[in-house]
Amino acid sequence: MIKNIVFDMGMVLIRFDRQVFLDHAGVTDPDDRELLLREVFLSLEWSRMDRGSLTDAEAAEIICRRVPERLHDAVWKLVTFWDRPILEVDGMCELVAELKANGYGIYLLSNASLRQHEYWPRIPASRYFDGTLVSADVKLVKPQPEIYLLLCQKFRLRPEECFFIDDATLNVEAAFLCGMQSAVFHGDAAEIRRKLADAGVRVRTDI
Repeated sequence: MIKNIVFDMGMVLIRFDRQVFLDHAGVTDPDDRELLLREVFLSLEWSRMDRGSLTDAEAAEIICRRVPERLHDAVWKLVTFWDRPILEVDGMCELVAELKANGYGIYLLSNASLRQHEYWPRIPASRYFDGTLVSADVKLVKPQPEIYLLLCQKFRLRPEECFFIDDATLNVEAAFLCGMQSAVFHGDAAEIRRKLADAGVRVRTDI
């Protein structure tokens, strides 16, 4: 029986839209946008932030060495201010609130940098969570099986009593292999409600 719902954060609870972030940073030139997409979001430094081996500031400094000086301000905005404003995924805060009200344990398992603790309280759904595990804090990242097992150990959860939701197929598969029921999130709160209900979770599907 499912007793706990484990959520990813980016593209599940909040939108992580790189093109929107580039807009907010004031980058309009198509070549500059392509360069920053590659050198910031698709960089080794971004992965190292998630693993906790670089702070956000350290990553921004390294990335700035690779791009023209005129783009340095944009780099800092993309690395350290992408979360302003928070962009929610439609319907997910309401889903989390309903699951909490129905007695389920609510947990976060996210690949995110050390700065996650700064913006997490500004995510409306955060107030419903019983616990969080962030990759940078433990130097492990999904889909490493160790991070799923650590989540269960830290919060005394049984994998077979957990339902895991993530937008990345490899992360969902890893949760499944660790014994959790799991589902890929495609951006549709109504769809994930149906998947939860199919697993026996008490949740409305008529929304």
